[in-house]
Amino acid sequence: MQTQLSLLAPLDEGALSFIQKGQGTTLVFLHGIGSSASSWRPVLALVPPDQCAIAWNAPGYPPSAALPMEWPIASDYAERLKQLLDFCHADQVHLIGHSLGCLIAARFARLYRERVKTLTFASCALGHAHLPQAERDRLLQGRITDIEELGPQAMAQKRGPRLLSPGAPQELIQMVVDNMGSVDAHGYAQAARMLSTGDLIGDIAALEPGLPVQFIYGSADVITPPQANLRAAHARPIAPVKVLEGAGHACYIEQPEAFMSAVEGFVSTHA
Repeated sequence: MQTQLSLLAPLDEGALSFIQKGQGTTLVFLHGIGSSASSWRPVLALVPPDQCAIAWNAPGYPPSAALPMEWPIASDYAERLKQLLDFCHADQVHLIGHSLGCLIAARFARLYRERVKTLTFASCALGHAHLPQAERDRLLQGRITDIEELGPQAMAQKRGPRLLSPGAPQELIQMVVDNMGSVDAHGYAQAARMLSTGDLIGDIAALEPGLPVQFIYGSADVITPPQANLRAAHARPIAPVKVLEGAGHACYIEQPEAFMSAVEGFVSTHA
């Protein structure tokens, strides 16, 4: 069995931490706003031996250094991702984004099309760019208040279980809560501000027509419900859509085998 290595890239604008496994065709996994690279470990264990898997801790997610600006946009995260892939000598990758990671993946593919072989969006966070300003402010303030007043661990106890389907095993609930409880308040607030200005549908609509794209979501997702994922998929009508029946928002944690089957099938089709 290949070892999953926890590594640190000492980049000029601050270090980025990531987990890497194997060599070969590179799959890159981007976590959501309340998660971390560690949440991908069960999925990484399923990556075939002839492939390389990279899962980063996004900027501001320990021990990765935060971005320098208080209110970053998706392009700022995409630029840091490019720096990490340059460090890893990963010239072309299969990019898999989950939730907030979809916003980063889509913007990266817009900016650096030549670096992306395929693009998988899972449990799509659409971003709040098109919401009325008052609603955007309300949603952002709710997240900021939770992290500032409750702290990461209490916030994780409050929000974490909703990422899974009803009746999910206790060990999976604990995994989600532990991951969310490890976030840094400043980095989380930065990511929440990026979410507030994000526009996933606009970015998808602007993608180069020949880029292979697919969508995956859980039928029991209450964070980014099925209709939200279908709205994103509507911006790319030819893209396949895979539904993981009974899975919640963190569908790759609940059903890692089914999730990786969808990813690997798509990757092999466009090898």
